[in-house]
Amino acid sequence: MRLPLSWLHDYTVPDLDPRALATRLAMTGTEVDRIDHHGVDALDRFVVGKVLSAEQHPDADRLRVCMVDVGDGEPSQIVCGAPNVAAGQTVAVSLPGAIMVDGQKLKASKLRGQPSNGMILADAEVGLAAERAGGIMVLDDALAAGTPLGDVLPISDTVLELEITPNRPDCLGVYGVAREAHAATGADLAPPPWATDPHPAGDTIPGVSITVEVPELNPRFTVRAYENVTIGPSPLWLQQRLLAAGQRPRNNVVDITNYVMFLTGQPLHAFDLDRVAGGSLTIRAAGDGEKLTTLDDIERTLDPDVVLIADADGPTSIAGVMGGQRSEVHDGTTRVLMEVANWDGPNMNRTMAKLGLRSEAGARNEKGLAPEQVMEAQAVASQLMVELTGATPLGGTIDVVNWIPPAPELQTIRLRDARVVALLGAPVARETSSRILTALGFGVAEADDGLDVTVPAFRRRDVTREADLIEEVARLNGFDTLPSTVQENRTGFPGRLTPQQRLRRRAEDVLVGRGLHEIAGWSFTQPALLDRLRIPEGHRMRQVVELENPMSEAQSILRPTIVGSLLDVASHNAARGMGDVAIFESGTVYLQDEDPAQPLADEHHALAALVTGAAAPPSWRGGAAPPADFFSAKGLLEAVAGALRVTLSFRPCADWPFLHPGRSAEVLLDSQRVGFVGEVHPSVAAHWDLEARPVGIFAVRLQQLIDAAPEVITYEDLTSYPAVRQDLAVVVPGTVAAADVVACVAKVADEVRVFDVYTGSQVGEGRTSIALHVAFRAKDRTLGEEDVTRLRAKLVKQLALLGGELRG
Repeated sequence: MRLPLSWLHDYTVPDLDPRALATRLAMTGTEVDRIDHHGVDALDRFVVGKVLSAEQHPDADRLRVCMVDVGDGEPSQIVCGAPNVAAGQTVAVSLPGAIMVDGQKLKASKLRGQPSNGMILADAEVGLAAERAGGIMVLDDALAAGTPLGDVLPISDTVLELEITPNRPDCLGVYGVAREAHAATGADLAPPPWATDPHPAGDTIPGVSITVEVPELNPRFTVRAYENVTIGPSPLWLQQRLLAAGQRPRNNVVDITNYVMFLTGQPLHAFDLDRVAGGSLTIRAAGDGEKLTTLDDIERTLDPDVVLIADADGPTSIAGVMGGQRSEVHDGTTRVLMEVANWDGPNMNRTMAKLGLRSEAGARNEKGLAPEQVMEAQAVASQLMVELTGATPLGGTIDVVNWIPPAPELQTIRLRDARVVALLGAPVARETSSRILTALGFGVAEADDGLDVTVPAFRRRDVTREADLIEEVARLNGFDTLPSTVQENRTGFPGRLTPQQRLRRRAEDVLVGRGLHEIAGWSFTQPALLDRLRIPEGHRMRQVVELENPMSEAQSILRPTIVGSLLDVASHNAARGMGDVAIFESGTVYLQDEDPAQPLADEHHALAALVTGAAAPPSWRGGAAPPADFFSAKGLLEAVAGALRVTLSFRPCADWPFLHPGRSAEVLLDSQRVGFVGEVHPSVAAHWDLEARPVGIFAVRLQQLIDAAPEVITYEDLTSYPAVRQDLAVVVPGTVAAADVVACVAKVADEVRVFDVYTGSQVGEGRTSIALHVAFRAKDRTLGEEDVTRLRAKLVKQLALLGGELRG
């Protein structure tokens, strides 16, 4: 919300500069996003001028050379292109050195050869209109030349950009923020602008009737009527305030509805009464497929979840969100029906999401305004309709109340002094609490052990219990004034990680310890990711979870894999000259159930890592490090498994189309697939401009590894007897995996490690020689030659099961 300080100062004037005020509001919970400026600057260069003469420019048909008295003795020559400039006028003038609305500094110049020492201004050129209407402003002749223009017109304003939380819709109005500033700074607060209501009494309007068919969605609906309305532009002060607040002025009636909404926080809507068919309005659910063209000139198709305001000819507006074109106020309007209503907040939110339609009115209605606020807005609108349009009230006020009970009672909550101390850790004087709550609009009465506090209607949904009152006192008194304390009873607050969290942290720390950097990717992604990863139709990863109301197409599904985030970060780094990338992410991935009635079939926590570029930093002790590849990723995964004390196995698999088919494997835990490891397919890497070097990657279901990790780690004593170590060469068919060979030998030997692989004519076509470092050991004695011979014979029998044999 944009808050012009000049508007705030109508109701409270804190003795603080804008930056200090912003800080004070932020410290009390009203976040100020930034401080903006609206209008012009260098105000001493803007003055009132008197046009002494206006002669035709000798070399330009559309320009006039004017002599203007600006109050400093000698007239200034100004070249002006406005068609309505004439001698004898009182005008607004900017002199050289003025800072214009667009931030440009005005300089003396020549226009078609004639010197021009300033500018005669139109309203848009000082921020008083959205666009130039075609001529300069003509001011009151009683103004003296040289009078500072800022003393006559609101040409400059400071604006606070506020971030209002959803629980505080009362601060979506200027007076609501003024109340907060009053409580936060102690500055005086003027009476609310709805304190007086000039509208005639009565509960009927001639020729107008209201019917509410959905009372549960419309707690209160009010209308007032006006005749003899004259449509025209709003006064400059009103236009300036709307522009500073970010709203484009239209005409006096529409501007009144926007002005009142920004002031009170309560939306309202003006109908052309003569365009309301039958003079009747019905609040009802839309028909399935019913259509309405809204004020933004878009025809919208509705359904029964949308609430409409309709007349005898059909829908006229989407309730609480936006009006329709058919009954809008126009230049020929002479009778106005002013509607102010209260709506069900969740329904407003669903309606805007479903229609893709956001509005200032809907943003307020969706937050749950109080039914009492409708008459506050009606009172202010009545004052302005009479004052700015010359309107005459027609009848009284039709007020349809559907609230149960009809007159809701205000809740009274006991605020105990002892409870304040217990929650805040320090006492707050009862007088201080009373002063703060009274300033915020609460009713306060003394009680034996504290205060009886009556919650105002505009805070009914936000303050419902004693703890909420204590929060109000604490934030206004200042959280920074509270001492640092330790809770007396710390039972139940050990501040420790759960076993699951410790194991997850251990797995992540392993990767950090090996030089990888953790990233945090979005859970949302775009459907195009599936095509970039070469995932075919019908593949399991195509069963994605689609968002009903995505922020954009690029974030319209939940990610089915964590691979996309890693590739995005690697590509971003590579594009900036950082080709050596080692990163990991620990996060959630999502897949849809094959049955659309089931929401999520698979939502699990994944751990994934990506390495590309040099496998190690360069060193003066050796040459360049080899590139990171499949084995680099596999080594990282095995390090994670080792830290968790789980045993993984690997098996070639081509189920992942984004992996290189000859350099990838599935990861198994107790024969159950828990992930993959491999190199990214070259065509996939090309989509991310990473095809220059191999890209090693793995991803596993971390929770399954954690579930398999032992709760208690036990240790076995190392035997003191020496091992018998031998290097063996094993020849197996080329289709046999080295992992199978190692597993086979490990059934006999105590240690097995591959240190060389050879294929060639010496071992035969289709055969592979795998060199192993093997250690035999016994726990109770030193092995002799006969023991080793027997173990080797047993090893040969095991290899025969794989079609292998010892070489040599």
